[in-house]
Amino acid sequence: MLDIQINKITLSDIYQLQEISKQTFYESFSAVNTEENMAKYLEEEFSIKKLGAELIDINSEFYFASMVDKIIGYIKLNFGPSQTELKENHALEIERIYVLKEFYGKNIGQLLYNKAIQIAELKKLDYVWLGVWEENPRAINFYKKNGFEEFDKHLFKLGNEEQTDIMMKLKLNK
Repeated sequence: MLDIQINKITLSDIYQLQEISKQTFYESFSAVNTEENMAKYLEEEFSIKKLGAELIDINSEFYFASMVDKIIGYIKLNFGPSQTELKENHALEIERIYVLKEFYGKNIGQLLYNKAIQIAELKKLDYVWLGVWEENPRAINFYKKNGFEEFDKHLFKLGNEEQTDIMMKLKLNK
């Protein structure tokens, strides 16, 4: 069993967050998107300026999954007005959950996901929701296995291309 730590990320971790963000997104999607769109997205979405603004947002939280001294994944959670769409006070959005490819299948995504659910339950929220690319069956199956159900779709812009995300929701038992 791997000894994995889940720790909240602070502004002092911004460069490690930028590195893991770019690496995991690239590993996840570079094979099925153009190099130009990937480069544009990585530069814009994971700039130090943008990540810094997200890190100081009181309605967003980031957590690293790490093993010994190696960061192997992370999660970004949004509450209330910082959610990308629904912006409901009784909901939590999982905006990002990424793990290094070499750690796929080792339960790291599940540990990060469990942290999100634990936080939602501690805050006594009604549900958790997220958007997942319609062409990412691995992630869709992960969320379905964890009880999420599809409820809508929205557009996601990757560079100059519009893609469709499936919006999924999990009602929490209070």
